[in-house]
Amino acid sequence: MKYIQRPTRYNYFLFIFIFIFCNQLFGQDKHKNDLPNFIILFCDDLGYGDIGSYGHPTIKTPNIDKMAGEGMKFTSFYTGSPACTASRYSLLTGRFPVMSGFGWVLYPKSEKGIHPKEFTMAEALKEKGYTTGMFGKWHLGSTKKEYLPLQNGFDEYIGFPYSNDMIPPKWPSIPLLSGNDTLELDPDQRKLTGLYTQKAIEFIQQNKKKPFFVYMPYAMPHVPLHPGEQFAGKSQRGKYGDVVEEIDWSVGEIIKAVKKAGVAENTLIWFTSDNGPWLIKNDEGGSAGLLRDGKGSTWEGGMRVPSVAFWPGKIQPNSVNSQLTSTLDLYVTFLGLAGINMPTDRIIDGKDISGYLFPNKKMVVAPKSFFYYGFNQEIFAVRKGSWKLHIKTYSQLKIDYFNGEIPLLFNVDTDPSEKYNVAAKHPEIVKELLEEIEKQNNRVAAKPDYFTEMK
Repeated sequence: MKYIQRPTRYNYFLFIFIFIFCNQLFGQDKHKNDLPNFIILFCDDLGYGDIGSYGHPTIKTPNIDKMAGEGMKFTSFYTGSPACTASRYSLLTGRFPVMSGFGWVLYPKSEKGIHPKEFTMAEALKEKGYTTGMFGKWHLGSTKKEYLPLQNGFDEYIGFPYSNDMIPPKWPSIPLLSGNDTLELDPDQRKLTGLYTQKAIEFIQQNKKKPFFVYMPYAMPHVPLHPGEQFAGKSQRGKYGDVVEEIDWSVGEIIKAVKKAGVAENTLIWFTSDNGPWLIKNDEGGSAGLLRDGKGSTWEGGMRVPSVAFWPGKIQPNSVNSQLTSTLDLYVTFLGLAGINMPTDRIIDGKDISGYLFPNKKMVVAPKSFFYYGFNQEIFAVRKGSWKLHIKTYSQLKIDYFNGEIPLLFNVDTDPSEKYNVAAKHPEIVKELLEEIEKQNNRVAAKPDYFTEMK
């Protein structure tokens, strides 16, 4: 019996030794693989009222609606600016555009671009060991190499360097880029959504065994509208509906790819838009629903956008969040979930909203104190809680809704359409918010370093 037991005991201790050795040897890689994946699906000029779950009566968006039904829908979610370039800057840096010099929109011949010392979401995640891929519209500089995605945190890139309307004859030929190289000039834009979707799916499949970040800023529904052949003429809403329904198809394909790769329960997918609808384009522009105005304005329709977070098994299904949140918060939230410390050498304006996503984790979210609306280095309005104060207004529609009356105070919880100015009834709130705008302007003016001026 003793002769039989010795090898058994020996084998037991040998197994323990091998287990401990392998755990030490491979434990770090295992930890990296356990990090959550992140996917941002970012529309261009999609309005608050343009998808089914936000009230559109004819545009069919079953995949986005299912995301909302199985995840969390946000009803007071804002973008950092009512225009393309500045809103993308805010998303990727977690900072208000006025802190950087990004005011409006960059053009193909613009000399400015994202500053090399900015620390983008992609750069932060890449340093942590993430593989990063971008498929779509960049718009943070010209085609100068230093301004392009590969120099700002992305390992792979396919897409346009700026908006799909910046084309001949007004502008030079627009390049479809792969990394820093031009694949094609003036490509068939009907194929863009399909191309970006295909490349994102390939990226997910190739990187399923390690943490990844996918940023997918669609070219649509920005004008000119180019639905893919299988979607053209299919929507009751016309060509605008066609391109939105194609985006919805793309969302469904991305979710399928994540599930097929076996990483759905470790992947946070976020769907939203860069700003409100381009109303001056008439039936080729979208809808802000019950919100006033659209793109290019600091009314609610210009900066409050649809937003859905999806993470099976983590986010409570069919949940709705009405708290004040924004694209700036994604920077802080994603970095926090990846275990990355925030930069300390600059102002980060976003907040960690993971406590909203995972209420069972008992993570407390401090309510956002203030949210600022503005562009071109100027603050037009501020929101605190339910209250929003305008000190200046602008509309691409050239409408002065209140005949020059300033300041304007609205309770955007009870009056999301900003119809009823109650400034005269609440002078103490007007005073508080005016003081806050002055403080924020002073903070911007007191930062004469590279973080307040683009290169």
